[in-house]
Amino acid sequence: MPISFKDERIELAHGSGGLAGRRLIEGLIAPYFQNDLLSKLSDAAVFPVQAGRMAMTADSFVVKPLRFPGGSIGSLAVHGTVNDLAVSGARPLYILANLIIEAGLSVAILQEELAAMAQAASESGVLIVGGDTKVVEHGKADGLYISTAGVGVVEAPRALSAEAVSIGDKVILSGAIGDHGITVLLARGELDLSADIKSDSRSVWPLVKALLEACPQALRWMRDPTRGGVSASLNELAADCGYSIVLEEESLPVDRAVRGACEVLGLDVLHVANEGQFLAIVDAASAEIALAALKSTPGGSRACIVGEVVETKKSPRLLVRTPYGASRVVDMLVGDQLPRIC
Repeated sequence: MPISFKDERIELAHGSGGLAGRRLIEGLIAPYFQNDLLSKLSDAAVFPVQAGRMAMTADSFVVKPLRFPGGSIGSLAVHGTVNDLAVSGARPLYILANLIIEAGLSVAILQEELAAMAQAASESGVLIVGGDTKVVEHGKADGLYISTAGVGVVEAPRALSAEAVSIGDKVILSGAIGDHGITVLLARGELDLSADIKSDSRSVWPLVKALLEACPQALRWMRDPTRGGVSASLNELAADCGYSIVLEEESLPVDRAVRGACEVLGLDVLHVANEGQFLAIVDAASAEIALAALKSTPGGSRACIVGEVVETKKSPRLLVRTPYGASRVVDMLVGDQLPRIC
């Protein structure tokens, strides 16, 4: 007989491992993610392994507020996980999702996030095959935290790494930057500032797949610029490959509202988090082919070549060339200018 869940709020008893916990998992959570691998609700998900290389990743999501224009912690947890796999050249397959729920959270809010996770998983072509649920005391978890693990099969024919990057390679950005971080900041309602901006949260696998099909041997490195933004990703790349990266400021795709908000708040958009974009380093000879592949894929119309890898004169660094010909160094931030955005 199916188990029903009728409580209106989450209580500590729901995390006890007893009957209340069983009602929460089997009566509320599991029905959102029904699939053959999840149906047995065993201690581990058992799934077939494909021939070749597999990729695995883990992530945690502590965004505040839980919901914001363009997404929520539920959809973000799925997108963030599949994107870490995608930029590793892997097709996302399965996700484990762990819920840390604060006692007192409205069941209606939890249902909204479970539905968001289920929809994002369906749209991203992945199955949520298991996980864990814990309930903590009131005031200890900002309502809901989600941690995940993701598994995918590697479809990139060669290892994507900093060691593969060479002088002259081009930097491609999949779309406009800064949307997610600014959206979450404004959604907190702590600033007397409003703008028509929404998070870019989405799966980037369709775009990555287009690159792998168009120029598999020319693709050197990829990264999704989440916390720390484009600056953190490319500073890490420069340090790892030993070359400098030069971006053309005029080529960077930034929506007017995001640029305006950054100017008012004194933020550099290169440090602002993104959740639905990625950076790719591609051999110069194939850069236009790669760009055409992205632009012909839904969601990739704003992809552009934004810079190149250059020889290092002093120490490897990220440089931005202004429209006036001058260059400025963009260092990685010591801390996070926008905490709790993912």
